[in-house]
Amino acid sequence: MTQNNEQNEPISFSCVRVSPRARRLAQNEALSLMAPMLAGTGPGGRIIERDVMAALTKRPALTAAAKAVGFTLACGQAAGSGIGGRVTLEDLTKMPVKGIDNAISGRTPESLAGYAHHTLNASAPVTKLQEICSAIKASEDLSEKLGLAKISMNDIILFIVSRLLLRYPLVFEQADPGIAVDTPQGFMTPVIHNAGQLSPMQISAEAKRLSSACREGSIKPEELSGSAFSVVDLGNQGITGFAPVLNRYEAVVLGVYGIEMKPIAPPPADEYKSNVRFEPHIGFNLTINNQLVDSAAAARFLKALCNAVADIDLFLAAR
Repeated sequence: MTQNNEQNEPISFSCVRVSPRARRLAQNEALSLMAPMLAGTGPGGRIIERDVMAALTKRPALTAAAKAVGFTLACGQAAGSGIGGRVTLEDLTKMPVKGIDNAISGRTPESLAGYAHHTLNASAPVTKLQEICSAIKASEDLSEKLGLAKISMNDIILFIVSRLLLRYPLVFEQADPGIAVDTPQGFMTPVIHNAGQLSPMQISAEAKRLSSACREGSIKPEELSGSAFSVVDLGNQGITGFAPVLNRYEAVVLGVYGIEMKPIAPPPADEYKSNVRFEPHIGFNLTINNQLVDSAAAARFLKALCNAVADIDLFLAAR
């Protein structure tokens, strides 16, 4: 009877058909539904709970920290260094990069097929923000005393995001953004908890601490969970356009582009007196799960973000 109930209302991931109970178990155990050792024995090749349980016996167990990262292990993976041969977060940091890439790629089809993605793009003039960052670097002694010396443009954007999330409670349930961190094992997304109560200096320090912990393998499970909103900044790599992909459990991901010069038309009154000028702009891509987040509300959030960046001096003064 139990088996028949769990086979109702299958969930599809591309060509893979999965029962709800099988999907939940696979997610809880960080097992990719695209894993080669996972074969469906239900009607029409559907993956059911017992198939997931069978696949889990073909790989070592993971610690809570390793599961929180969301990596998956292939069949035949050697036992870990944890209690009872469990694979720990430290073990994952020692895995070959190729193996981690395969694990991460297994999560992408689940995300793409499981969510209704909707993407919004916008850009904002960044002249004032650049001036503030330049002033911080120019006044080294004063900046050091005030704790501003190590604040980057991305830190200020994170601060803006943390405050705007508080103003849009109907869109986002909490104000704790995750930040994508590039590690030798792939991207991890630690969470800046209580970000809405932190100053720009505190957000900057916490973002750097979490990034270092991810790269060193000392990140804690609770630091990798608790956010449905993440920020992916590839602007420092010179990337001026990309579409970030939602991971499972996420509702929104904000992509931050590099800075580009864009033409600005002269005011109507000066139409025949002034030439078109160019100003630096920073681009944003807001990708949402349209099943959880209203597109119009997300558009208002993105507009507020662009306005805050454009008039960053007024935004900071009001805080």
